[in-house]
Amino acid sequence: MSSTSAAALSADTRPHLDHKHGIVTALIFIGLLLAGISFTGYSLMADVTDTGVKTTTWLPFLLLGIALVIALGFEFVNGFHDTANAVATVIYTHSLPPNVAVLWSGLFNFLGVLVSSGAVAFGIISLLPVELILQVGSSAGFAMVFALLIAAIIWNLGTWLLGLPASSSHTLIGSIIGVGVANAMMHGRDGTSGVDWAQATKVGYSLLLSPLIGFFLAAILLLVMRALVKNKELFEEPKGKRPPPVWIRGLLILTCTGVSFAHGSNDGQKGMGLIMLILVGTVPMAYALNRAMPVDQMTQFVAVAQVTQQSLQKTETATAPSDSRKALSDYIRTKQFSPVLVPALAAITGNIGDQVKEYGSLAHVPIQAVANVRNDMYLASEAIRLLDKEKAVNFDADTKANLTAFKKEIDAATKFIPLWVKVAVAIALGLGTMVGWKRIVVTVGEKIGKTHLTYAQGASAELVAMTMIGAADMFGLPVSTTHVLSSGVAGSMAANKSGLEMSTIRNLLMAWVLTLPMAMILSGSLYWLFSHLF
Repeated sequence: MSSTSAAALSADTRPHLDHKHGIVTALIFIGLLLAGISFTGYSLMADVTDTGVKTTTWLPFLLLGIALVIALGFEFVNGFHDTANAVATVIYTHSLPPNVAVLWSGLFNFLGVLVSSGAVAFGIISLLPVELILQVGSSAGFAMVFALLIAAIIWNLGTWLLGLPASSSHTLIGSIIGVGVANAMMHGRDGTSGVDWAQATKVGYSLLLSPLIGFFLAAILLLVMRALVKNKELFEEPKGKRPPPVWIRGLLILTCTGVSFAHGSNDGQKGMGLIMLILVGTVPMAYALNRAMPVDQMTQFVAVAQVTQQSLQKTETATAPSDSRKALSDYIRTKQFSPVLVPALAAITGNIGDQVKEYGSLAHVPIQAVANVRNDMYLASEAIRLLDKEKAVNFDADTKANLTAFKKEIDAATKFIPLWVKVAVAIALGLGTMVGWKRIVVTVGEKIGKTHLTYAQGASAELVAMTMIGAADMFGLPVSTTHVLSSGVAGSMAANKSGLEMSTIRNLLMAWVLTLPMAMILSGSLYWLFSHLF
């Protein structure tokens, strides 16, 4: 921003960002924090107690507490790092006072997390190395979780201190890839074998292309608005600190609400997925299997498993290997089809059905068998997903239908998120929104364009961001609120011929380019360190 426009903005139209939070806000913050801690602790102890297992050591709970603090800390940082983008436009168009906007955004982030589907959560987990997921309760599993979360927090805090709207989603994906590469190299394999590159590419496209799409869609939307709406006031800098016309103000508040809600429903899931991984590793007796599945559903589960096994056996062209789990694990890791894969999948499917039939309910699976049952279900689910995706075997229609039905059953048994996990993440994200937002808001509101953000520019950027993030959540794809919103602001500035502040754009592009490799290096290095320490 030029010195002239910056001075004009400061003197006439710059929102008052230095207002201190009042006692009511502080009480709300402390009350929510205490409520979240209390509800999380009570729910966790109740779930463990319901299993009937007597705990002989507190070490798993100590590790669980540390891991939960780190995971929720990531979501807290995510709140003030990413959500600041959602409120920047309503603040700089004077649609809402800063403190009101932040509280409003925090509320809808909270609600977005609570109603999220979970698809993004388990899509993120599928990027992790299969051997570490199967041994998540081991020292290597804890090293993985601690490394990727701490690396993501370090990079997020660093970019926040510089006022750069870097992507928390981008950071977490880079951290996961870094752990996968490091794990493969530490076991003497090619680093490229440590990651599900097909899934990583799918996620990468959504992260890398969404800012470009956001830029052009926001620019096009602004041009359409100029052609259809003849009110010049919407396309000019605000006069003083007067709020916009009622209808445009309502639209800006609505889109801010939508972006906040969509951010919660999309970004909040990343923390939920990792917390579930932590819970499975530390207290598997309570969270490895969905103990809430009703007993009467087990009859259907067993029937589907038996029918699926029979369908697979008709397709077999080889005998089952001596170690069916290893055959599935190797396929998931390498994506290399083998003739023994189908008989191995048939054997695991039958084994899962037999165990569920024997125990009668997932809640009755003995603690010593829980890990094996869950790992068998995970391997079967991932193998079915990859077989369908790769089209490695030409299954008939009945077999495909049976595999789809069986995958649905085992996913319901393993891919679940308790209410208290959603509440804990929602509170962490919501509270994070209430603090530390100013740095990113100033960058988005003042430093992307050379002139003050107009009402129409704010509405265009927010509307595009809300739509794109909501659509990504429906398809289970992680996208960056930061990248989509800031690129939308840049696109609207370009379309309005307001001029772009190239130094800020360069910094944004640098953060966009460097986030992935830096997060990979950080997490890979931390994983190597923690693996040797634990």
